[in-house]
This record gives sequence, structure tokens and C-alpha cells, in this order.
Amino acid sequence: MSALVLVEHDNQSLKSATLNTVTAALACSPEVDLLVIGYVAEGVAQAAAKIVGVRKVIHIDADFLSNQLAEPVAAQILWLAPSYDYILAPATSHGKNVLPRVAAKLDVAQISDITKVISADTFERPIYAGNAIATVQSSDAKKLITVRTTGFDAVAATGGTASIEQKTAVADLGKSSFVGRDLTKSDRPELTAAKIIVSGGRGLGSSEKYHELIDPLADQLGAALGASRAAVDAGYVPNDYQVGQTGKIVAPQLYIAIGISGAIQHLAGMKDSKVIVAINKDPEAPIFGVADYGLVADLFTAIPELTALLKS
Repeated sequence: MSALVLVEHDNQSLKSATLNTVTAALACSPEVDLLVIGYVAEGVAQAAAKIVGVRKVIHIDADFLSNQLAEPVAAQILWLAPSYDYILAPATSHGKNVLPRVAAKLDVAQISDITKVISADTFERPIYAGNAIATVQSSDAKKLITVRTTGFDAVAATGGTASIEQKTAVADLGKSSFVGRDLTKSDRPELTAAKIIVSGGRGLGSSEKYHELIDPLADQLGAALGASRAAVDAGYVPNDYQVGQTGKIVAPQLYIAIGISGAIQHLAGMKDSKVIVAINKDPEAPIFGVADYGLVADLFTAIPELTALLKS
């Protein structure tokens, strides 16, 4: 049995989600290959070859693959699929965009968001916003799997000696075209890869207060910025700040939740964090149920004091 992992990248650098997905793939099979699909992405292929536990890297490079649209990317995977028993991708926007199409074309059931590999055909995945864990067994000849990266430790990014195999791309059928992309640029760490995250909720009251209180604290900690769905819906911050079931799933070393009540939707996205600190004036807030450290206080007083202490 062998496994193929779709590498997450931006044509320049390899995304850390791939390292967690390789761990899941190695739990399925000792023979793991990586697939790099893109344009002028030689650097990504070379970085992928250094990942520990990888047998080889398949590199497919073509200009029509530069934006990694689901249709042409799926076509490349389908061409390689007969050689593999498992095909895995991170449960990110890209992985969720591509793999269901591949599963449909292969007429197999996709196994989504796994957090544990029990055996060759049995996996665990969260359901009901993480309040229950389902054990799923698949009898399909090929297993199409998306991996919740917070459920698996990352393999070492260096130390491997995999070979790189260049392959010619399957022709683009022209079923989709790239129109444009709006990117949010920030000097802060990427939310899904950050070791420290400071998140604000509806309790902050406004976008102005969010940035007045949360930004300086995050600056002192070198942290990424996050938010609850309520804060995003209220317009305090953009959608890409959202942590939760319908936002981003994170598991940093330290997660600081400020003015966040702790709705199930939010907890589903951050409860795997190593250390959770909650600051809320309501002692009955559900967030305290998952917090390692809790402070019942007025955040408008506590946050400036905390920031000042960090500066001193």
C-alpha cells in the first residue's frame, strides 16, 4: 500500500499543513509520496524532498497550474491515482476544494477531517462541532482523505532525502478559468501556522476597540490576530480573522481569548490549543470550561494593564 499527499504551497514556499498531513499519511502507509502541482515551483519540490519519511516527490509544472484551480489539479491527481491506495490533502480551503472532485471522479466516499488513524481502513473524525468523535470505516479500494492538521504533529521539515520525479501535466480541459484573487497582506504570522494567537470577540464592542486593545498585545507577543464569528459578523475585522467551525481551525501553543463567550462554533476551532487563556467579565462564560487559565475582569482595564506589563 502507498499514499500520495497533495502538497499545499503558493509556488514559492511549502505550507506547514503539509507536514501534519505527512504524519497522517505515514500512519496509513510506510510508503508516502508527495505531489507538487504548480508553476515555477522547483523550490517547493526541493523543500518537499527534505521532509522526513517521504519516498519521492512528484513535480508537475505548467503555467495553467499556477493558480491551482480544482479542475486541472484534480485531473493531475486522477492520472496518478491508479498507483496509490491513499490520497490525502490538508483539510484547508485548497484541500477541500480539490479532493471532493477527485473522490467523485473515482466514485469513492471521501473521508473528511480525520484526527486519528486507527487502522488501514478505520479513522476518527469530529462531528457536531467537535462535541462527538465518529469512528469511520471505509471499504473503498482507494481512501480519499482530508486531514485536520491540528490532530497530527508535524514531521521534521528537514533530514529527508527523497528523489524528485518530473512529470508532464495532463492537458487543461478549460473547464474553469482564474479571474482574480484578493489577498490580505500582513507582517504578522499566518493564523493557521502561528504559535501564539490573540483573539477578540463581540465583548470588545467595536472595530476601533478591537485594534486599540488587541493589536498592541499581539505586537508584544509576536502573535497572530484572530476573532470570533460574532466579531467578524459585527464588522470588527475581516473574515480571514475568524476562528471556528466556519472559520479557521487552529492549535497554537498559546491561545488568548478576549471578550469571547465561547460558543460551540468558536470552541470547535481552537479547543485543541496547547494552552488557552480566557479573559471575560462573565464568570459563567462557556469559554472558561475549556480554558487552562481564566481571568474574570473588565477587558478594557485588564488588557492595557497586561500589555503594559509585557512592555516593562
